[in-house]
Amino acid sequence: MAHAVRRPAPAAPKPRVQTVAAAVAAVFLLLGVLGFVPGVTTGYDDLAFAGHHSGAKLLGVFQVSVLHNLLHLIFGLVGLVLARRLGGARLYLTVGGAVYLALWLYGFAVSRDAPANIVPVNGADSWLHLGLGLGMLAVGLLLSNDAGTGGRLDVPLDRG
Repeated sequence: MAHAVRRPAPAAPKPRVQTVAAAVAAVFLLLGVLGFVPGVTTGYDDLAFAGHHSGAKLLGVFQVSVLHNLLHLIFGLVGLVLARRLGGARLYLTVGGAVYLALWLYGFAVSRDAPANIVPVNGADSWLHLGLGLGMLAVGLLLSNDAGTGGRLDVPLDRG
């Protein structure tokens, strides 16, 4: 007796917001690693664990420290885990965007030489944080596979 071979249905493509969240997380992982690479990080001999006195700069522009690089690594790992689910991807991008906007404000509120500047930020870091915050928020809140199709974005799945 012959048995019919069932093939699994092809998997639906991942929602774009998950793909973007995974890509953003991968970039943070890469930046966290590159922050420990001499040559990519100038002034590597001046890399401090934390604080404004770290003289190391990623790509010669963005002030970094060991703590700063570790935070990028952790943020990237958390993003890869959260990007596995749609809700997690949106959460990662929106909350992460809000955190980066807060870091942008922190960069302007805290003096560069202040003891509160434990994760060193310079002017370039602050403007990068603004761009990251706005970009991550926009993608997390607005990117939808139904965008531009004429379909309603607020229809629950069980009623669509």
